[in-house]
Amino acid sequence: MKLIDALEICFKYWNNNRACKQIRNEANEVVGVVFREISIDGLLADENFAKLESSGLNVRYGKAGPKLAFFPTSKDLTGSDAIHTDPDYSATYVTAFTNDPALKGYGIAFTIGKGNDIVAECIKHFFPIFENMDLNDLENNIGKLWFKCVDHSQLRWLGPEKGVVHMAVSAIFNCLWDLIAKKHKKPLWQFVVESEPEKIVSWLTFKYIEDVLTPEEALAILSNNQNDKQKRIDTVLQEGYPSYTTAAGWLGYSDEKIIQLCREYMAKGWKHFKIKVGLDLDADVKRLELIRKTIGDDCFIMVDANQQWNVEQSIKHINAYKKFNLFFVEEPTSPDDVMGFAKIKKEVGNVRLATGEACGGRIMFKQFLESGAMNICQIDSCRLGSINEIITVLLMAHKFNVPVFPHAGGVGLCEYVQHLCMIDYILINGSKNDKVVEYQDSLHEHFIYPCKIENGNYMPPLDHGYSIEMKEKSVNEFSFPNGEYWKNNI
Repeated sequence: MKLIDALEICFKYWNNNRACKQIRNEANEVVGVVFREISIDGLLADENFAKLESSGLNVRYGKAGPKLAFFPTSKDLTGSDAIHTDPDYSATYVTAFTNDPALKGYGIAFTIGKGNDIVAECIKHFFPIFENMDLNDLENNIGKLWFKCVDHSQLRWLGPEKGVVHMAVSAIFNCLWDLIAKKHKKPLWQFVVESEPEKIVSWLTFKYIEDVLTPEEALAILSNNQNDKQKRIDTVLQEGYPSYTTAAGWLGYSDEKIIQLCREYMAKGWKHFKIKVGLDLDADVKRLELIRKTIGDDCFIMVDANQQWNVEQSIKHINAYKKFNLFFVEEPTSPDDVMGFAKIKKEVGNVRLATGEACGGRIMFKQFLESGAMNICQIDSCRLGSINEIITVLLMAHKFNVPVFPHAGGVGLCEYVQHLCMIDYILINGSKNDKVVEYQDSLHEHFIYPCKIENGNYMPPLDHGYSIEMKEKSVNEFSFPNGEYWKNNI
Protein backbone atom coordinates (compact mmCIF):
# COMPACT_ATOMS: atom_id res chain seq x y z
CA MET A 1 0.00 0.00 0.00
CA LYS A 2 1.33 3.41 -0.96
CA LEU A 3 1.22 6.41 1.29
CA ILE A 4 -1.53 8.10 -0.65
CA ASP A 5 -3.79 5.09 -0.11
CA ALA A 6 -3.20 5.14 3.62
CA LEU A 7 -3.88 8.87 3.71
CA GLU A 8 -7.10 8.37 1.83
CA ILE A 9 -8.16 5.90 4.52
CA CYS A 10 -7.07 8.40 7.12
CA PHE A 11 -9.13 11.28 5.77
CA LYS A 12 -12.07 9.10 4.94
CA TYR A 13 -12.49 7.78 8.43
CA TRP A 14 -11.19 10.59 10.55
CA ASN A 15 -12.37 14.16 10.87
CA ASN A 16 -9.65 15.29 13.26
CA ASN A 17 -5.88 15.36 13.14
CA ARG A 18 -4.00 12.46 14.74
CA ALA A 19 -0.32 11.72 15.04
CA CYS A 20 0.75 9.23 12.43
CA LYS A 21 3.78 7.01 12.02
CA GLN A 22 4.96 6.20 8.52
CA ILE A 23 5.77 2.56 7.83
CA ARG A 24 8.62 1.83 5.46
CA ASN A 25 9.74 -1.34 3.74
CA GLU A 26 13.32 -2.57 3.27
CA ALA A 27 13.69 -0.29 0.22
CA ASN A 28 12.77 2.64 2.48
CA GLU A 29 9.52 3.19 0.59
CA VAL A 30 6.55 4.38 2.59
CA VAL A 31 3.99 1.58 2.57
CA GLY A 32 1.51 2.75 5.18
CA VAL A 33 0.64 4.73 8.25
CA VAL A 34 0.08 3.61 11.83
CA PHE A 35 -1.94 5.90 14.05
CA ARG A 36 -0.30 6.64 17.40
CA GLU A 37 -3.46 8.03 18.94
CA ILE A 38 -6.80 6.50 18.18
CA SER A 39 -10.12 5.90 19.85
CA ILE A 40 -11.52 2.44 20.43
CA ASP A 41 -14.18 3.02 17.77
CA GLY A 42 -11.76 4.16 15.12
CA LEU A 43 -9.86 3.11 12.10
CA LEU A 44 -8.23 0.04 13.55
CA ALA A 45 -11.57 -1.68 13.37
CA ASP A 46 -11.79 -1.03 9.65
CA GLU A 47 -10.90 -3.88 7.34
CA ASN A 48 -8.93 -1.58 5.05
CA PHE A 49 -6.42 -0.80 7.74
CA ALA A 50 -5.67 -4.48 8.06
CA LYS A 51 -4.15 -4.35 4.61
CA LEU A 52 -1.29 -2.18 5.78
CA GLU A 53 2.00 -4.04 5.77
CA SER A 54 4.10 -3.19 8.79
CA SER A 55 6.87 -4.59 10.88
CA GLY A 56 4.92 -3.52 13.94
CA LEU A 57 1.28 -4.24 14.62
CA ASN A 58 -0.96 -1.88 16.48
CA VAL A 59 -2.81 -3.43 19.38
CA ARG A 60 -6.23 -2.34 20.57
CA TYR A 61 -8.95 -3.75 22.77
CA GLY A 62 -12.45 -4.43 21.59
CA LYS A 63 -15.03 -1.78 22.38
CA ALA A 64 -17.28 -4.44 23.87
CA GLY A 65 -14.76 -4.84 26.67
CA PRO A 66 -14.13 -8.04 28.64
CA LYS A 67 -16.64 -10.85 28.40
CA LEU A 68 -17.89 -12.79 31.40
CA ALA A 69 -18.03 -16.55 31.03
CA PHE A 70 -19.93 -18.49 33.71
CA PHE A 71 -20.22 -22.27 33.95
CA PRO A 72 -22.71 -23.84 36.40
CA THR A 73 -20.26 -26.21 38.12
CA SER A 74 -22.06 -25.75 41.43
CA LYS A 75 -24.86 -27.95 40.10
CA ASP A 76 -22.76 -31.11 40.38
CA LEU A 77 -20.44 -29.77 43.14
CA THR A 78 -17.38 -29.76 40.88
CA GLY A 79 -15.04 -27.29 42.48
CA SER A 80 -16.71 -27.38 45.89
CA ASP A 81 -14.54 -27.12 48.99
CA ALA A 82 -14.79 -26.10 52.62
CA ILE A 83 -14.82 -22.37 51.89
CA HIS A 84 -16.22 -22.20 48.35
CA THR A 85 -19.31 -24.35 48.78
CA ASP A 86 -21.20 -23.26 45.65
CA PRO A 87 -18.69 -22.24 42.95
CA ASP A 88 -19.78 -21.47 39.44
CA TYR A 89 -16.48 -21.58 37.64
CA SER A 90 -16.12 -18.41 35.63
CA ALA A 91 -13.63 -16.14 33.95
CA THR A 92 -13.20 -12.60 32.71
CA TYR A 93 -12.21 -13.03 29.09
CA VAL A 94 -10.12 -10.33 27.37
CA THR A 95 -9.30 -10.03 23.68
CA ALA A 96 -6.62 -7.82 22.12
CA PHE A 97 -7.05 -7.01 18.43
CA THR A 98 -4.40 -5.91 15.97
CA ASN A 99 -4.54 -4.49 12.49
CA ASP A 100 -3.92 -8.05 11.31
CA PRO A 101 -7.28 -9.86 11.54
CA ALA A 102 -5.47 -13.18 11.97
CA LEU A 103 -3.47 -12.00 14.98
CA LYS A 104 -5.37 -11.64 18.25
CA GLY A 105 -4.46 -12.18 21.88
CA TYR A 106 -6.63 -13.79 24.54
CA GLY A 107 -6.40 -13.74 28.30
CA ILE A 108 -8.50 -14.61 31.33
CA ALA A 109 -8.69 -14.10 35.05
CA PHE A 110 -10.33 -17.11 36.68
CA THR A 111 -13.12 -16.48 39.20
CA ILE A 112 -15.86 -18.62 40.77
CA GLY A 113 -19.06 -16.70 40.12
CA LYS A 114 -20.03 -13.42 41.74
CA GLY A 115 -17.29 -10.84 41.51
CA ASN A 116 -16.41 -11.69 37.94
CA ASP A 117 -18.08 -8.47 36.86
CA ILE A 118 -15.93 -6.50 39.31
CA VAL A 119 -12.73 -7.89 37.79
CA ALA A 120 -14.03 -7.02 34.31
CA GLU A 121 -14.83 -3.47 35.34
CA CYS A 122 -11.33 -3.05 36.76
CA ILE A 123 -9.75 -4.35 33.55
CA LYS A 124 -11.42 -1.56 31.57
CA HIS A 125 -9.53 1.07 33.56
CA PHE A 126 -6.23 -0.23 32.17
CA PHE A 127 -7.28 -0.27 28.50
CA PRO A 128 -6.13 3.29 27.68
CA ILE A 129 -2.53 2.30 28.45
CA PHE A 130 -2.52 -0.19 25.55
CA GLU A 131 -4.88 1.22 22.93
CA ASN A 132 -3.10 1.87 19.65
CA MET A 133 0.23 0.61 20.95
CA ASP A 134 2.67 -0.73 18.39
CA LEU A 135 3.21 -4.43 19.09
CA ASN A 136 6.98 -4.24 18.72
CA ASP A 137 7.07 -1.40 21.22
CA LEU A 138 4.81 -3.38 23.51
CA GLU A 139 7.07 -6.43 23.43
CA ASN A 140 10.25 -4.40 23.94
CA ASN A 141 8.75 -2.58 26.93
CA ILE A 142 6.61 -5.35 28.45
CA GLY A 143 8.39 -5.14 31.82
CA LYS A 144 7.97 -1.37 32.10
CA LEU A 145 4.33 -1.60 31.03
CA TRP A 146 3.64 -4.26 33.65
CA PHE A 147 5.11 -2.10 36.37
CA LYS A 148 3.18 0.91 35.05
CA CYS A 149 -0.03 -1.05 35.67
CA VAL A 150 0.76 -2.52 39.08
CA ASP A 151 2.23 0.77 40.26
CA HIS A 152 -0.60 2.90 38.86
CA SER A 153 -0.69 5.99 41.07
CA GLN A 154 -4.45 5.67 41.68
CA LEU A 155 -5.56 2.12 41.00
CA ARG A 156 -2.78 0.67 43.20
CA TRP A 157 -4.67 2.08 46.19
CA LEU A 158 -7.17 -0.73 45.69
CA GLY A 159 -4.38 -3.29 46.07
CA PRO A 160 -1.58 -2.65 46.09
CA GLU A 161 -0.50 -5.58 43.96
CA LYS A 162 -3.19 -7.90 45.23
CA GLY A 163 -6.87 -8.69 44.89
CA VAL A 164 -9.14 -7.51 42.10
CA VAL A 165 -6.66 -5.01 40.68
CA HIS A 166 -3.91 -7.60 40.42
CA MET A 167 -6.25 -10.14 38.84
CA ALA A 168 -7.20 -7.52 36.28
CA VAL A 169 -3.52 -6.98 35.49
CA SER A 170 -3.04 -10.75 35.13
CA ALA A 171 -5.88 -11.03 32.61
CA ILE A 172 -4.47 -8.21 30.49
CA PHE A 173 -0.89 -9.46 30.52
CA ASN A 174 -1.92 -13.07 30.00
CA CYS A 175 -3.61 -11.70 26.88
CA LEU A 176 -0.55 -9.73 25.81
CA TRP A 177 1.82 -12.67 26.30
CA ASP A 178 -0.51 -14.78 24.19
CA LEU A 179 -0.29 -12.10 21.51
CA ILE A 180 3.50 -11.84 21.69
CA ALA A 181 3.98 -15.61 21.47
CA LYS A 182 1.65 -15.77 18.47
CA LYS A 183 3.56 -12.95 16.81
CA HIS A 184 6.68 -15.15 17.07
CA LYS A 185 4.68 -18.22 15.98
CA LYS A 186 5.61 -20.21 19.08
CA PRO A 187 3.86 -21.64 22.12
CA LEU A 188 4.50 -19.31 25.04
CA TRP A 189 6.68 -21.74 27.00
CA GLN A 190 8.97 -22.14 23.99
CA PHE A 191 9.18 -18.40 23.37
CA VAL A 192 10.17 -17.82 27.00
CA VAL A 193 12.77 -20.60 27.30
CA GLU A 194 14.38 -19.59 23.99
CA SER A 195 14.67 -15.94 25.04
CA GLU A 196 18.01 -14.58 26.18
CA PRO A 197 18.45 -14.42 29.97
CA GLU A 198 19.08 -10.66 29.81
CA LYS A 199 15.82 -10.18 27.95
CA ILE A 200 13.89 -12.24 30.50
CA VAL A 201 15.31 -10.21 33.38
CA SER A 202 14.10 -7.03 31.62
CA TRP A 203 10.53 -8.35 31.92
CA LEU A 204 10.73 -8.58 35.71
CA THR A 205 10.48 -6.12 38.57
CA PHE A 206 12.56 -6.54 41.71
CA LYS A 207 10.90 -3.80 43.73
CA TYR A 208 10.36 -4.94 47.34
CA ILE A 209 12.24 -8.22 46.83
CA GLU A 210 15.85 -7.20 46.14
CA ASP A 211 16.76 -8.12 49.69
CA VAL A 212 16.24 -11.77 48.71
CA LEU A 213 16.65 -11.75 44.92
CA THR A 214 18.64 -9.23 42.89
CA PRO A 215 18.60 -8.82 39.11
CA GLU A 216 22.17 -10.14 39.10
CA GLU A 217 21.13 -13.30 40.96
CA ALA A 218 18.21 -13.80 38.59
CA LEU A 219 20.48 -13.44 35.59
CA ALA A 220 22.95 -15.94 37.06
CA ILE A 221 20.22 -18.57 37.65
CA LEU A 222 18.87 -18.16 34.13
CA SER A 223 22.35 -18.20 32.57
CA ASN A 224 23.50 -21.28 34.49
CA ASN A 225 20.77 -23.41 32.94
CA GLN A 226 21.47 -22.55 29.32
CA ASN A 227 24.00 -25.26 28.44
CA ASP A 228 21.76 -28.31 28.89
CA LYS A 229 18.49 -26.54 28.15
CA GLN A 230 17.90 -28.38 24.90
CA LYS A 231 18.22 -31.73 26.66
CA ARG A 232 15.37 -30.80 29.01
CA ILE A 233 13.27 -29.55 26.10
CA ASP A 234 13.73 -32.91 24.37
CA THR A 235 12.90 -34.76 27.60
CA VAL A 236 9.69 -32.89 28.25
CA LEU A 237 8.58 -33.18 24.63
CA GLN A 238 8.91 -36.93 24.96
CA GLU A 239 7.77 -37.51 28.55
CA GLY A 240 5.64 -34.51 29.49
CA TYR A 241 5.36 -33.20 33.05
CA PRO A 242 3.70 -35.21 35.86
CA SER A 243 0.38 -34.07 37.31
CA TYR A 244 -1.98 -34.83 40.16
CA THR A 245 -5.75 -34.99 39.95
CA THR A 246 -8.46 -33.35 42.04
CA ALA A 247 -11.24 -35.19 40.25
CA ALA A 248 -12.16 -37.55 43.08
CA GLY A 249 -11.77 -35.17 45.96
CA TRP A 250 -14.52 -32.57 45.84
CA LEU A 251 -16.62 -32.18 48.97
CA GLY A 252 -20.13 -33.51 48.59
CA TYR A 253 -19.26 -36.48 46.41
CA SER A 254 -20.75 -39.79 47.49
CA ASP A 255 -18.52 -42.70 48.57
CA GLU A 256 -19.50 -44.55 45.42
CA LYS A 257 -18.49 -41.65 43.21
CA ILE A 258 -15.18 -41.27 45.03
CA ILE A 259 -14.32 -44.96 44.56
CA GLN A 260 -15.35 -44.86 40.90
CA LEU A 261 -13.27 -41.77 40.13
CA CYS A 262 -10.20 -43.01 42.01
CA ARG A 263 -10.22 -46.25 40.05
CA GLU A 264 -10.90 -44.44 36.78
CA TYR A 265 -7.98 -42.06 37.18
CA MET A 266 -5.59 -44.74 38.41
CA ALA A 267 -6.35 -46.62 35.19
CA LYS A 268 -5.45 -43.47 33.24
CA GLY A 269 -2.03 -43.23 34.88
CA TRP A 270 -2.48 -40.96 37.89
CA LYS A 271 -0.74 -41.72 41.17
CA HIS A 272 -1.38 -38.49 43.09
CA PHE A 273 -4.84 -37.60 44.40
CA LYS A 274 -5.84 -34.35 46.12
CA ILE A 275 -8.77 -34.45 48.52
CA LYS A 276 -10.76 -31.51 49.85
CA VAL A 277 -11.17 -31.41 53.64
CA GLY A 278 -12.13 -28.97 56.36
CA LEU A 279 -15.84 -29.12 57.19
CA ASP A 280 -15.88 -32.04 59.63
CA LEU A 281 -12.86 -33.88 61.05
CA ASP A 282 -14.59 -37.25 61.49
CA ALA A 283 -16.00 -37.09 57.96
CA ASP A 284 -12.58 -36.15 56.58
CA VAL A 285 -10.93 -39.13 58.29
CA LYS A 286 -13.60 -41.45 56.95
CA ARG A 287 -13.10 -40.20 53.37
CA LEU A 288 -9.34 -40.47 53.64
CA GLU A 289 -9.64 -44.04 54.90
CA LEU A 290 -11.86 -44.86 51.94
CA ILE A 291 -9.50 -43.27 49.43
CA ARG A 292 -6.36 -44.84 50.89
CA LYS A 293 -8.04 -48.25 50.79
CA THR A 294 -9.06 -47.64 47.17
CA ILE A 295 -5.75 -46.38 45.78
CA GLY A 296 -3.40 -48.46 47.97
CA ASP A 297 -0.10 -47.50 49.53
CA ASP A 298 1.78 -46.99 46.26
CA CYS A 299 -0.22 -43.86 45.41
CA PHE A 300 -0.10 -40.45 47.09
CA ILE A 301 -2.71 -38.43 48.95
CA MET A 302 -2.61 -34.68 49.46
CA VAL A 303 -5.33 -32.72 51.25
CA ASP A 304 -6.57 -29.16 50.74
CA ALA A 305 -8.41 -27.25 53.48
CA ASN A 306 -8.84 -24.09 51.38
CA GLN A 307 -8.06 -21.69 54.26
CA GLN A 308 -10.76 -23.14 56.51
CA TRP A 309 -8.99 -23.42 59.89
CA ASN A 310 -7.27 -21.17 62.36
CA VAL A 311 -3.75 -22.10 63.47
CA GLU A 312 -4.68 -24.38 66.39
CA GLN A 313 -7.35 -26.15 64.36
CA SER A 314 -4.84 -26.70 61.59
CA ILE A 315 -2.42 -28.40 63.95
CA LYS A 316 -5.18 -30.62 65.36
CA HIS A 317 -6.52 -31.70 61.98
CA ILE A 318 -3.16 -32.28 60.32
CA ASN A 319 -1.95 -34.41 63.20
CA ALA A 320 -5.14 -36.49 62.86
CA TYR A 321 -4.37 -37.05 59.16
CA LYS A 322 -0.76 -38.16 59.64
CA LYS A 323 -1.57 -41.85 59.56
CA PHE A 324 -2.53 -41.51 55.90
CA ASN A 325 1.04 -40.57 54.92
CA LEU A 326 0.10 -37.27 53.29
CA PHE A 327 2.12 -35.95 50.36
CA PHE A 328 1.29 -32.39 51.48
CA VAL A 329 -1.39 -30.29 53.20
CA GLU A 330 -2.56 -27.27 51.23
CA GLU A 331 -3.83 -23.96 52.65
CA PRO A 332 -4.68 -25.08 56.17
CA THR A 333 -5.15 -21.46 57.27
CA SER A 334 -5.13 -17.91 55.92
CA PRO A 335 -2.93 -17.55 52.80
CA ASP A 336 -1.57 -14.29 54.28
CA ASP A 337 -0.55 -15.73 57.65
CA VAL A 338 3.17 -16.37 57.27
CA MET A 339 3.72 -16.67 61.02
CA GLY A 340 0.71 -18.98 61.33
CA PHE A 341 2.17 -21.33 58.73
CA ALA A 342 5.48 -21.27 60.59
CA LYS A 343 3.73 -22.26 63.83
CA ILE A 344 1.81 -25.07 62.13
CA LYS A 345 4.94 -26.40 60.49
CA LYS A 346 6.71 -26.53 63.85
CA GLU A 347 3.89 -28.64 65.37
CA VAL A 348 3.16 -31.14 62.59
CA GLY A 349 6.61 -32.60 62.09
CA ASN A 350 7.60 -33.68 58.60
CA VAL A 351 4.22 -33.01 56.96
CA ARG A 352 4.81 -30.60 54.07
CA LEU A 353 2.74 -27.40 53.90
CA ALA A 354 1.71 -26.00 50.52
CA THR A 355 0.34 -22.57 49.75
CA GLY A 356 0.45 -19.83 47.15
CA GLU A 357 -2.76 -20.31 45.17
CA ALA A 358 -4.24 -17.19 46.77
CA CYS A 359 -1.02 -15.28 47.46
CA GLY A 360 -1.48 -11.72 46.34
CA GLY A 361 1.95 -11.27 44.77
CA ARG A 362 5.69 -11.77 44.87
CA ILE A 363 6.03 -9.99 48.23
CA MET A 364 3.95 -12.62 50.01
CA PHE A 365 5.96 -15.36 48.35
CA LYS A 366 9.17 -13.67 49.47
CA GLN A 367 8.06 -13.85 53.09
CA PHE A 368 6.90 -17.45 52.93
CA LEU A 369 10.08 -18.58 51.21
CA GLU A 370 12.57 -16.61 53.27
CA SER A 371 10.97 -17.63 56.58
CA GLY A 372 10.79 -21.31 55.68
CA ALA A 373 7.03 -21.35 56.34
CA MET A 374 6.30 -22.87 52.93
CA ASN A 375 7.43 -26.36 51.89
CA ILE A 376 5.71 -26.32 48.51
CA CYS A 377 5.20 -23.21 46.40
CA GLN A 378 1.91 -23.05 44.49
CA ILE A 379 1.85 -20.32 41.88
CA ASP A 380 -1.40 -19.36 40.16
CA SER A 381 -1.54 -18.02 36.62
CA CYS A 382 -4.25 -15.45 37.38
CA ARG A 383 -3.56 -14.38 40.98
CA LEU A 384 -0.03 -13.33 40.12
CA GLY A 385 0.49 -10.68 37.47
CA SER A 386 1.14 -13.10 34.61
CA ILE A 387 4.59 -14.18 33.36
CA ASN A 388 6.23 -10.94 34.53
CA GLU A 389 5.70 -11.86 38.18
CA ILE A 390 5.48 -15.65 37.93
CA ILE A 391 9.07 -15.96 36.70
CA THR A 392 10.22 -13.84 39.64
CA VAL A 393 8.51 -16.20 42.09
CA LEU A 394 9.94 -19.25 40.31
CA LEU A 395 13.41 -17.76 40.70
CA MET A 396 12.91 -17.08 44.41
CA ALA A 397 11.58 -20.60 44.99
CA HIS A 398 14.63 -22.02 43.24
CA LYS A 399 16.97 -19.93 45.36
CA PHE A 400 15.37 -21.22 48.56
CA ASN A 401 15.19 -24.79 47.23
CA VAL A 402 11.39 -24.99 47.49
CA PRO A 403 9.67 -27.09 44.80
CA VAL A 404 6.94 -25.45 42.72
CA PHE A 405 3.62 -27.27 42.32
CA PRO A 406 1.48 -24.87 40.24
CA HIS A 407 -2.22 -24.51 41.04
CA ALA A 408 -4.68 -25.29 38.26
CA GLY A 409 -8.25 -26.44 37.69
CA GLY A 410 -10.97 -23.88 37.15
CA VAL A 411 -11.51 -22.28 33.74
CA GLY A 412 -8.37 -22.28 31.64
CA LEU A 413 -5.90 -22.67 34.51
CA CYS A 414 -4.75 -26.07 33.27
CA GLU A 415 -4.26 -24.57 29.82
CA TYR A 416 -2.09 -21.87 31.36
CA VAL A 417 -0.23 -23.95 33.90
CA GLN A 418 1.23 -26.38 31.38
CA HIS A 419 3.35 -23.52 30.07
CA LEU A 420 4.45 -22.51 33.57
CA CYS A 421 5.71 -25.94 34.60
CA MET A 422 7.67 -26.24 31.34
CA ILE A 423 9.29 -22.85 31.97
CA ASP A 424 10.22 -23.78 35.54
CA TYR A 425 11.70 -27.13 34.53
CA ILE A 426 13.58 -26.07 31.42
CA LEU A 427 14.71 -22.59 32.36
CA ILE A 428 15.02 -22.44 36.14
CA ASN A 429 14.77 -25.57 38.29
CA GLY A 430 16.16 -28.18 35.94
CA SER A 431 14.37 -31.11 37.58
CA LYS A 432 10.88 -32.57 37.63
CA ASN A 433 11.63 -35.30 40.15
CA ASP A 434 9.09 -35.44 42.99
CA LYS A 435 7.09 -32.64 41.40
CA VAL A 436 3.51 -32.64 40.20
CA VAL A 437 1.17 -30.03 38.75
CA GLU A 438 -2.55 -29.86 39.45
CA TYR A 439 -4.98 -31.13 36.82
CA GLN A 440 -8.76 -30.91 36.88
CA ASP A 441 -10.63 -32.75 34.15
CA SER A 442 -13.40 -30.26 33.43
CA LEU A 443 -14.30 -27.47 30.95
CA HIS A 444 -11.43 -28.20 28.56
CA GLU A 445 -13.92 -28.77 25.76
CA HIS A 446 -14.51 -25.01 25.60
CA PHE A 447 -10.96 -24.24 24.44
CA ILE A 448 -9.60 -24.35 20.92
CA TYR A 449 -6.23 -25.64 22.16
CA PRO A 450 -7.04 -27.70 25.28
CA CYS A 451 -4.25 -29.18 27.35
CA LYS A 452 -3.20 -32.72 26.46
CA ILE A 453 -2.65 -35.39 29.10
CA GLU A 454 -0.87 -38.68 28.47
CA ASN A 455 -0.53 -41.26 31.24
CA GLY A 456 -1.09 -38.61 33.88
CA ASN A 457 1.44 -36.16 32.36
CA TYR A 458 0.94 -32.73 30.80
CA MET A 459 2.34 -32.80 27.29
CA PRO A 460 3.94 -29.54 26.11
CA PRO A 461 1.54 -27.50 24.00
CA LEU A 462 2.74 -27.02 20.44
CA ASP A 463 0.18 -24.49 19.17
CA HIS A 464 1.17 -20.84 19.08
CA GLY A 465 0.33 -18.66 22.06
CA TYR A 466 -0.79 -19.24 25.64
CA SER A 467 -3.48 -21.87 24.85
CA ILE A 468 -6.37 -19.84 26.26
CA GLU A 469 -8.49 -18.96 23.23
CA MET A 470 -12.03 -20.17 23.82
CA LYS A 471 -14.46 -21.43 21.21
CA GLU A 472 -16.77 -18.68 20.04
CA LYS A 473 -19.75 -20.98 20.55
CA SER A 474 -18.81 -21.53 24.21
CA VAL A 475 -18.30 -17.82 24.88
CA ASN A 476 -21.65 -17.00 23.31
CA GLU A 477 -23.48 -19.75 25.14
CA PHE A 478 -22.03 -19.15 28.61
CA SER A 479 -21.55 -15.39 28.59
CA PHE A 480 -23.31 -13.95 31.63
CA PRO A 481 -26.10 -12.93 31.76
CA ASN A 482 -27.09 -12.82 28.08
CA GLY A 483 -25.64 -16.10 26.82
CA GLU A 484 -28.07 -18.74 25.63
CA TYR A 485 -27.48 -20.99 28.63
CA TRP A 486 -28.17 -18.28 31.19
CA LYS A 487 -31.13 -16.81 29.32
CA ASN A 488 -32.76 -20.21 29.64
CA ASN A 489 -31.68 -21.01 33.19
CA ILE A 490 -31.91 -17.84 35.29
